[in-house]
Order: sequence, then structure tokens, then C-alpha cells
Amino acid sequence: MKISVIGTGYVGLVAAAVFADYGNDVLCADIDAAKIDSIKAGKIPIFEPGLEPLVEHNIQAGRLRFTTSNAEAAVHGEVIFLAVGTPTSGDGAADLSYLYQAAAELGRHITRPTIIVDKSTVPVGTAERITRVIAEQTKVPFTVVSNPEFLKEGAAVDDFMHPDRVIIGTDDPHAREVLHRLYQPFCRTNDRILFMDARSAELTKYACNAYLATRISFMNDIANLADSLGADVELVRRGMGSDPRIGNKFLYPGVGYGGSCFPKDIRALLTTAREYGHTLEIVASAERINEAQKLVIVRKLRKQFDNQLAGKTFGIWGLAFKPNTDDVREAPALKIVRTLVGDGARVKLHDPEAGKNFLANIPPHVAAACTLVADPYEAADGAHALLLLTEWREYRSPDFERLKKLMSAPVLFDGRNQWDRHHVEALGFRYAGIGR
Repeated sequence: MKISVIGTGYVGLVAAAVFADYGNDVLCADIDAAKIDSIKAGKIPIFEPGLEPLVEHNIQAGRLRFTTSNAEAAVHGEVIFLAVGTPTSGDGAADLSYLYQAAAELGRHITRPTIIVDKSTVPVGTAERITRVIAEQTKVPFTVVSNPEFLKEGAAVDDFMHPDRVIIGTDDPHAREVLHRLYQPFCRTNDRILFMDARSAELTKYACNAYLATRISFMNDIANLADSLGADVELVRRGMGSDPRIGNKFLYPGVGYGGSCFPKDIRALLTTAREYGHTLEIVASAERINEAQKLVIVRKLRKQFDNQLAGKTFGIWGLAFKPNTDDVREAPALKIVRTLVGDGARVKLHDPEAGKNFLANIPPHVAAACTLVADPYEAADGAHALLLLTEWREYRSPDFERLKKLMSAPVLFDGRNQWDRHHVEALGFRYAGIGR
């Protein structure tokens, strides 16, 4: 099948590479010429496990090509995926300007009946608005379909190849048949393709992310209570997760969620709800709890050092919002580092992939108080405390004896509850986790 993908971010690039790997003829477009040139040269602009060799293999096989021309992509694809960014605007709503620009350009250049698939995360009713935008530009028959993505950064390639579900929002029988044929190879053992109307598909995406974020914030709320009560939230979490009505997913307490999806999508959902006269109090509370949770480890630090952080050095392990990605958007580390520097501290930073992105996303005066190092133990050298903020695999079983010798004081702040408290305390460390 001839497929075009507009956008080379996480969603667009993964979709293009995987569709090509399954034998489709894919043309991927992005107006950022530097990004396209980089991809053609074999340099993937994002870190996503398995993506770089997949792109390279399918370029060499001739199934995956790249262009800066949306017009060329419009002519190529019988199915065209829109995977452009929908960032948060000043009022919390999703900014759909890039999406509408791309849609209008497609409308000016499609030459045959076309299925246009909205893969971006968008407010309810966007498929209808895209339809109007395109209809203003062309008389060629087309159908707009909502097909929200459910990819996890760090596992996006595998998620696309082995989806839990594929949601297709359209009432058009032909579009349903074509997209079922396109996605069927990913669902051979169990047909997990769900058809519904476009508005329901759009709301499903937001509802899923809001619910998962709410579970995280709920668990963080319980963790903070456990701290006050002298309970261990890790034991509480296991007890909760063993209940099949609850399950154990997204019940891990920590320093809050971040990334490109949960924060942005919750704000957009709350904005949509207000427009229709609803408040979604539970979702709003989840957002408030999360923002406060990002500073829980700073509050613990201040208590540990009697509010005297000025002149002290802290090592930080983990800057990305989650492991296996270089994405620092809304990462708790951003807020934590800015606050520590504001308190007069210096910080030594380590992350396997996200260091450069992190420094590019903090103000110059904050960066001036930061040292990015290539080795995790170097970040701990001379530190008055070590903070674990992202649960990268390489941080899970460090040489604690080595750490103790390197650090100015044997103090660990485990922001992801990765370490065995009794073990490290037996080695002479002071340990503080989340809800422990």
C-alpha cells in the first residue's frame, strides 16, 4: 500500500518505519529540512530503542523515503497519516495550527480519492474540523479518520508492531476496510482493531492518558501519607496490585510524571471539559498533585540539611522523564534542578541519553551551576547527597561501597524506590525514598 506520513517525531517516524518494514511503500514528510537531511544521513533525531536500525534497513530496501514536500506526500499516498505536533497553547488547549496547515496543504495537492488519518493527539471534534479545512481546498473525494496512537516512549517500535488495540474512528465503510487491511498484519493472533465514530476515538485517547496519570498521582498521594504514618508504600502498592480489580500497572510512586503526553493531554482535556461546562475534578486534582510531587524530593533534601542547601553539591542520576528515551519534556528533573540551583546548590548531572537535551531546556543561569558528566560515579564524586530521578537500568545495582567512598556524605534520595533500603542502610547510608 502507498502510505504517506506527515511529521517525523516519535509517532510519525515510528509509524513510517514500521509500516515500511511490513512491506508498504512509505514516503515520510517534514518541513524541517535539517531533520530530513539528518535522517537521510543515518542520524535519527530522537533516541528510541530499535528505531535507528529499522529506519536504515527500510531506506536501503527502498520502502522508506523522506521528503520536505507535503505536496509530494499528498500525491504519493492513498492513505496519508497526519502526525504533526499539537503542543499546549497559552490557555492549556492543544495548539492545532500545525495540523491545520498540513491539512490545508494536503487538500491543495491530493489528486485521487484519499484516506487522511489523524494520528496526532487532538481534542474531540478535530476530525470534523480537519474535514472542513481540506474541503475548502479541493473537490477530490477524501475521508478523515481518527486513529489515536498509544505508543510508550522507550518501547514505541514494539508497541506499534504488537498493539494492545488499534482504534479507528470513522463511519465510512471503505475507510474501515482499507485501514483494517493495513493494520491486520499487526493483529494476526487476535484482532484487536476497534471501530467507532471519530469523536469517541478522540476522547478515548484523552481518557486513557488521564486515567493512567490519575493512578500515578493517586499512588503518590498515598506515598506522601505513608511517609507521615510510618508505613511503607511499596508494601501497600503490592497489596493493592494483587487485587485483580486494580492490577499493578501505573501504581509506582515517585517524583511525578512528565513527557510529551500526560501533562499536555490532561491540560487539553481539562480545557475541553470547561468549554462544555464540566470540571473533571479528579483529573484536575491529578494534575495538581503531580506538579507538587515534582518537588517532594527537594522538600526531603531541605529537611535533611536544615534548609541549608547553599554551597552544597548534589549528584543527580537521571534527567529524562522516563528511561529508554532522551525526552526531557516536562521531566521532574527540570523543576528539581531549577529549584536546587535557586537554593544556592550546585549539581552534577548524569543521564545515559538525555544530558544534552536537558541542558538545552534549562535557563543559562541554571546551566551555569550544573556539570554534565559522562560517568554516573563522577556525578556522585564529592556530592553531599545523590538523587535518583529516572530509573535507568544501569542505576539499579550500583557499587554502593564505591559510592560511599566517593561522596562527601553517604546520603541517598531514591526518587523511584529502586534500591533496597535495608541493604543500603546496613552499608552506612542515610536513605530516603518516596513513601518509605
